[in-house]
Amino acid sequence: MYALIDCNNFYASCERVFRPDLIGLPIVVLSNNDGCVIARSNEAKACGIPMGAPAFQYSELFKKHNVQVFSANFALYGDMSNRVMQTLSNYCIDQEIYSIDECFMKLDGYDYVDLKEYGIKMRQAVFDNTGIHVSVGIAPTKSLAKVANRIAKKYPEESKGCHVMRTTIQIQKALKWLDIEDVWGIGRQHAKCLFQLGVDTAYDFTQLSDQWVQKHLSIVGLRLKRDLSGIPTLNLEEVENKKNIASTRSFDTNYTKFEDVQERVSTFASSCAEKLRKQQSFCRSITVFVMTNRFRTEQEQYQNSITLDLPFATNSAIELSKYATVALRRIFKDGFAYKKAGVIVSNFSPDDSEQMTLFETRDKRHSALMKALDSMNKLYGQNTIRLGAQGKRKWTMRQEMLSPCYTTKLNDIITIKL
Repeated sequence: MYALIDCNNFYASCERVFRPDLIGLPIVVLSNNDGCVIARSNEAKACGIPMGAPAFQYSELFKKHNVQVFSANFALYGDMSNRVMQTLSNYCIDQEIYSIDECFMKLDGYDYVDLKEYGIKMRQAVFDNTGIHVSVGIAPTKSLAKVANRIAKKYPEESKGCHVMRTTIQIQKALKWLDIEDVWGIGRQHAKCLFQLGVDTAYDFTQLSDQWVQKHLSIVGLRLKRDLSGIPTLNLEEVENKKNIASTRSFDTNYTKFEDVQERVSTFASSCAEKLRKQQSFCRSITVFVMTNRFRTEQEQYQNSITLDLPFATNSAIELSKYATVALRRIFKDGFAYKKAGVIVSNFSPDDSEQMTLFETRDKRHSALMKALDSMNKLYGQNTIRLGAQGKRKWTMRQEMLSPCYTTKLNDIITIKL
């Protein structure tokens, strides 16, 4: 049996833990630079605020419904997530942290355990330790555990926040209830295609032939179909190094000068280099993209990207910043107001198995330099030491509605007055 534990409206819940006066009020959390809605409480959803809504377009609706608006506080959310996952790890050894607010567990050897009561016990422990409400779904496979979790979240009073599916009758009833577009792993385009064939529910999907599913949805779709049919096909995944790393941001204002955009791109490249070093990897490819503000339709629009294959593998901020600037020069055009840019590195290899090239190679002196840079920034704070290419300005995101970092900054810790 597998369990999926999912935090309810996680970002909004994190804000409410330290602000109980927000309980019952609609809450939205905005993306970097307070751009778009990336999280909503149930009350905000009921107000008709869609995911991804540009904040400036919904400001009047926010005022009308007294919506509490927060800038994304990823330091707080990440720390609260660690606390939730640490609590859950006490209940099962086999744990896969799937995202910041959900994890799978493989409940092997729990044959004589009342899984319903066990799930409720986990929920209570998480709430006692963190103040976060979670929903628990338990079923014979990972994808069915996703379905069970959805039912637990949809009907919290009847399920007590934990729904267990064991029998064929229970599973078929749930699959007939679940719309095909809500199936984990079925994308929007595939859902449209399946609708045209009369596949309206998850149960309908499981009745398709293996040959048809593999032909039109590849082997990934076939594995999902078998997993939904009750045949354990999707196993817990071990945490692996990332296959690519990205650093992207929307700007706090529009930039028209190459020098301004270049400073941001250099900062993004340095961030990617730092992440590469953390997972002990080199990269051989770098992608840079730029784009204007697509929501400002009165402005002329432009977006472009370019990928460069590096002459050698590296994780040096100096070298990645250099090639990111080269890439930016090839796609930058004057006359546009740029709102967003980003850097993506890919084609990784371990940093202890470097393949040398005949004519060009990385500067090995950078290894010691980057190690010193990482140590100093860890000791004195992020970006204390930076590249000259990043400019003198310390770029900051617009976070006008940022809540305190209650659990990660001593100055923000809650004080109690007796």
